[in-house]
Amino acid sequence: MIFIAFLYLTVVLLMYFTQRSFLYFPNEDNYLTNETIKFNNEVVSINSTNEIALKSWFHNNNPGEKFILFLHGNAGTLKSRIYKLNAFSDLGLNFLAITWRGFSGNHGLPSEKGLYDDAISAVKWLNSNGIKSEDIIIYGESLGTAIAIEISQGSNYAGVILESPFTSIISMGKLKFPYLPIELILKDKFESMNKTSNINIPSLVLHGRDDTLVPFYMGQEIFASLKYKSRSYFVSDDHMMRFDDQMIEAIRKFVKSLD
Repeated sequence: MIFIAFLYLTVVLLMYFTQRSFLYFPNEDNYLTNETIKFNNEVVSINSTNEIALKSWFHNNNPGEKFILFLHGNAGTLKSRIYKLNAFSDLGLNFLAITWRGFSGNHGLPSEKGLYDDAISAVKWLNSNGIKSEDIIIYGESLGTAIAIEISQGSNYAGVILESPFTSIISMGKLKFPYLPIELILKDKFESMNKTSNINIPSLVLHGRDDTLVPFYMGQEIFASLKYKSRSYFVSDDHMMRFDDQMIEAIRKFVKSLD
C-alpha cells in the first residue's frame, strides 16, 4: 500500500513539473496540407512581452473590410492553416495570423499568461497600424479559443469566432488523466467557461460533432453560455474542421451580420 502511494505521488510530482510538455506541442505538426497561398502575404514581426518577436502573416488587401486576428491552436504552423487563410481572403477579409511564443521558431516558452500577452500584443500592433478594435474579429482555433475568449471579455471588437472550443484545460485534463488531482497541479487552466458571461460582442461557435480531441458537448456548453448575439455551426466533422462551402458560408453570414 505504501509503495502504491509512493508511486502515485511520484506520478503526480512528475506531472506537475513536466505538465507544459503535455499541454503544448510547438514542434508537432499533425495538420500538413498541400495548399498553395492564394493571397498577398506580408511576413511581419510582432513584439510581445519579454522581448519575444512573433512571426506573423499580414494580409491587408481589402480597404474598409473587417480584419481577422487569427489565433491558431496547438501543434502545427501557419502553413498548416493556409486553407483557412485562403478562405478568409476569398471572403474579402483582411487578416493578421500570429504564431505563439515557443512555436514556429519563436523564442520563449508557451504559458497561459504568455499566450494572452502574445494576443494582446497583436491587437496593439493592429491598432498601431490604423486598424480600429471595432473592425477586428477575433478568431480562435482549439487552444486559440481560450485566448480569444480571454481577450474578448469587456472588449469592443466586431465579434469573436470560436472553432472547436473547450470549456477549460481542467475539464480536458480530467478526461485524459481521471485519477490525477488535476485542479491542484495545473498551472495553465484556461477556464473559458468562467469568462464567457463577460463577452458582450457577437459570437460564432463552430464545432464538429465527431471531434476526437475536444468533445462536442464542450462546444455546445460554450455556445449555451454566450448570451449576446451568439450563433452556432455544428456539423459532422472532426477537430480540424474541413472549411467546406457550408462552413465558409456560415462564416460569411456571421461577418455580414456585423455590418
